[in-house]
Amino acid sequence: MKLEGSCHCGAVRFTVDSATPYPYMRCYCTICRKTAGGGGYAINLGADSGSLKIEGEENLSVYRVASAKHEGGLRQGRRHFCKICGSALWVYDPRWPELVHPFASAIDTALPVPPETVHIMLGSKAGWVAAEQGEGHFHCDEYPEKSLSEWHQRHRL
Repeated sequence: MKLEGSCHCGAVRFTVDSATPYPYMRCYCTICRKTAGGGGYAINLGADSGSLKIEGEENLSVYRVASAKHEGGLRQGRRHFCKICGSALWVYDPRWPELVHPFASAIDTALPVPPETVHIMLGSKAGWVAAEQGEGHFHCDEYPEKSLSEWHQRHRL
């Protein structure tokens, strides 16, 4: 599926192809909720990094989280955002060069409704956030066992 995305002010626009376009996984980690989360979480999609086309690249900035646990004090993941309006756009990690993870919140294309929601990194969830409960909602304190691709395959999507 071809996805079109943009920042809030329109200074950055992008397109990318995704075989995993269902926005089913809500991440409550401190990085996601503080840099991109409106409801205390962010939703990333999976896409083919080779298909990423960007307009307004000069308006991009990159945030790399500092961490004593990682080589050089920086995590590998690079969070791209608009340096004008601050909109979170996508995450890229060179350890998986074939992938890019656009934030569902930056996508302008109508996304398909997922058949279930997986809430991840609940061990980092802010106390004021209530993760939805009930049928169709699954909870993980950390990362789930299945990847984005495996989840889509399991649901035949």
